[in-house]
Amino acid sequence: MSEPRVRMEQVSRRFGAVTALDELTLDIPPGELLTLLGPSGCGKTTLLRIIAGFERPSSGRIRIDGADVTSVPANRRPTNLVFQRPTLFPHLDVLGNVAFGMQVARVGKAEQRRKVAEALALVRLEGYERRRSHELSGGQMQRVALARALVNRPAVLLLDEPLSALDLKIRLEMEVELRRVHRETGATFVYVTHDQREAMALSDRIVVMDRGRVEQVGTPAEVYRRPSSVFAASFVGDANVLPVDVLEADATSALVGLGSHRRRVEARDAARGPAWLVLRPEAVRVAGAPADVGGDAPAGLVRDAAFRGTGFTYRIELTGLGVELKAETPPSSVHAVGDRVTVEWDASACWLLPRGGEDEAATPA
Repeated sequence: MSEPRVRMEQVSRRFGAVTALDELTLDIPPGELLTLLGPSGCGKTTLLRIIAGFERPSSGRIRIDGADVTSVPANRRPTNLVFQRPTLFPHLDVLGNVAFGMQVARVGKAEQRRKVAEALALVRLEGYERRRSHELSGGQMQRVALARALVNRPAVLLLDEPLSALDLKIRLEMEVELRRVHRETGATFVYVTHDQREAMALSDRIVVMDRGRVEQVGTPAEVYRRPSSVFAASFVGDANVLPVDVLEADATSALVGLGSHRRRVEARDAARGPAWLVLRPEAVRVAGAPADVGGDAPAGLVRDAAFRGTGFTYRIELTGLGVELKAETPPSSVHAVGDRVTVEWDASACWLLPRGGEDEAATPA
């Protein structure tokens, strides 16, 4: 097995009484696009700055290509950082901005021009060499910042929420470009975001973080379909997390009680007793009033409805359970606030998590 491009060994960072990172251990292989995903204050930017060399860990080590760089200053590491907002020098044109680091290092003029041309071609800004920052759009400025970070082909490119200041259309375009640049360079990208949709679209793997710790590491599909904790389930994809009791269980399925309702769900080796039922909103089917539908489908009252273009988003208060269920339905499923409805879902659309050891305060309402 090849040496990890980046290895973090029990990295902690404390600011006085506040622990921003708590003994985090993680390997990043060469060529991976890894996303650190979590809410504000979870420690993801602190970790990125430690990899870059702008912060020192309180304890633990950082290795890049096997070398311990924990005490190596930022300018001597094989890394480059792209910030949330592009920080271009207004008195320099695009060529001067991209070539700035090489000018400081006294690289020859011909070599500078060659490398700048390659970097601008990589971000599709050929012909922009003589433009100033005030002549560029927000997306173009971020591309220049990306070209400046890539011009010397760093082993690790660090990106700190680089798309958050852009409008939606440009963000979507930049996501496509970032995926392409990653493929073409083969560099290791470490990307920070709090936007789970962005993380799902970009990443080879996602590290879900909360309160300085890793909640889950996996591919986007693994994190979305098989969350390992209540926090991961609710933060990635805004899943429903419902309290149930496992009444019967075998190797492949479980019978769960949701209030007075009984549902069989797919589950491997589930333990009997309290559990959380994780259910994605798009897996919920919403039908008419209980009297019209019949059967044992859970009933509820529509508390909120919003049209999203591709369909509707509902919040449904489940009768007698004291919980709200989120549902995302196609445009043909039309219900108004105040309607009484029933809900259903397939057995394969669920995931069970143990409830006994979970912090119930973290559970979504």
